[in-house]
Amino acid sequence: MSLLVVGSVAFDALETPFGKVERTLGGAATYFSVAASYFTHVNLVGVVGDDFTKSDAAVFKGRRIDISGLERAPGKTFFWAGRYGADPNERVTLATELNVFASFQPKLPEAFRASRHVFLANIDPTLQHSVLRQISGKPRMVALDTMNYWIEKTPAELRTILAHTQILMINDMEARMLSNEHNLLRAARHIFKLGPKALVVKRGEHGAMMVHDGGIFSVPAFPLEEVHDPTGAGDSFAGGFMGYLSSAPRLDDGVMRRAMVYGSVMGSFAVEKFGLERIRRVTRREIDTRAKHFYKLTQFKL
Repeated sequence: MSLLVVGSVAFDALETPFGKVERTLGGAATYFSVAASYFTHVNLVGVVGDDFTKSDAAVFKGRRIDISGLERAPGKTFFWAGRYGADPNERVTLATELNVFASFQPKLPEAFRASRHVFLANIDPTLQHSVLRQISGKPRMVALDTMNYWIEKTPAELRTILAHTQILMINDMEARMLSNEHNLLRAARHIFKLGPKALVVKRGEHGAMMVHDGGIFSVPAFPLEEVHDPTGAGDSFAGGFMGYLSSAPRLDDGVMRRAMVYGSVMGSFAVEKFGLERIRRVTRREIDTRAKHFYKLTQFKL
């Protein structure tokens, strides 16, 4: 089964204690697609500018990623520059240039309109809703990411799209902001009233937590001695999580828990090198081996 993702494809300039890169491919939809493609076929919808070359598009080549929905527009591709300190959770944004992404209006190719699995990456909730209106029939699963800006600036529009969402994937600060609840369990109960049936809270170096009607499940972050670049960790987590769910013949608590583990696995690979350097070269054998390490990390007897 294929998985539709709509979001940003960008160029990043990154600086961390481990080095500096002036231009590398990034963006939520990019990280998500590469991570998810290890589990399922991905249909990508986004926009890039004249500066996006064949060599840039090569990251998608040879993978189960259809980029026929990647629009090319006159101008420059979305650009972001950031610096990380010794603490990977501390990030300073040096530049944000929306460029062609500022006027992005997602248009699904006809072949994408029958998508049964949908991930709406972090974009304007109005645009997220416009994507769902282009899909024929009712998707099996719709997951959504958002951020503090949309929670604060477009609350009505966000509530509208949340009513059509089964899974909400945000960080702990955003969960508290959306619910006006500090406790994450109470935050989840509030968010469920808005429409989602499951809340996945991304917690960076502290792992991730899922709350749904099957209960509560937490997965740790994989212990690494060095985090070279945390930029794509959350989007790679989402790609692993949704990619695994999309490939599963059914949805139950066990499948959801394994999806959390595979999400954490993909996020852990993403941070080992700059940009997509590590995650684009990982093998499925390495992915499954690390998933088994997660099992060992959390297994114990009473």
